[in-house]
This record gives sequence, structure tokens and C-alpha cells, in this order.
Amino acid sequence: MEDRRSILETFPNPHPGRDYVIEHKVQEFTSLCPITGQPDFARMVIRYVAAGKCVELKSLKMYLQSFRNEGIFYEDVTNLILNDLVSACSPKWMSVRSIWSVRGGIRSVVTAEHGNRPQPLSS
Repeated sequence: MEDRRSILETFPNPHPGRDYVIEHKVQEFTSLCPITGQPDFARMVIRYVAAGKCVELKSLKMYLQSFRNEGIFYEDVTNLILNDLVSACSPKWMSVRSIWSVRGGIRSVVTAEHGNRPQPLSS
């Protein structure tokens, strides 16, 4: 989907003078295996320290749902989501973690980060 990034909307950070972590947990992310065409299921955890903008949740949901019928590797989709969110809201720091359902006896977890992890806020 070429214009996928345009789905993402933002709003002004209500507390730009304070570093605080925003965490969004997505329980039902789906995409397709680019090799077999079978569905892949994941949980996504998006964490960030906002600068001037925050991502609006309905648009985030619609954006993530746009991957439902796309054949894409775990590593690619995790990094693509990070890139698109960073482009949309320019956070001080952001992490996207995808936790994939077991396939063939293997559980995969992919974590991509942008910026410097804030020391007092890390988990």
C-alpha cells in the first residue's frame, strides 16, 4: 500500500516539556507470509517518548490493519512500522516490538528502535 503513511494522524503533545513514555499494545496484528501466503499473527508493543506530536489511536489502528492482506517478513514489517511512525510524529525515542505466534515450533520476536533509549524510562 503506497500511501499507507498518510493514514497516520497526530496531535500536539500535551506535555512537551516532560519526557514520559507512551505505550500502545496491539493484541491482534495480522499480515501474510510472503512465501506461503498463510496468515501470520503477532502482538505489537509500541513505546515512545514524544517530542512535539503524539500518534492518534484510531489512525494507528487503521494503519496497522492495512497490513492484513500484505505478504511481508516479520523483520520488514517491524522496521517499516517504526519508520512510518517516526516519520509521522518525530519522537525523541521509539521502539516497535513484534511478538509473533509460534510457527513451525519457533517463536520470533523482532525489536526495532529509533533514537537513544532514555535511561530513567527504560524497562
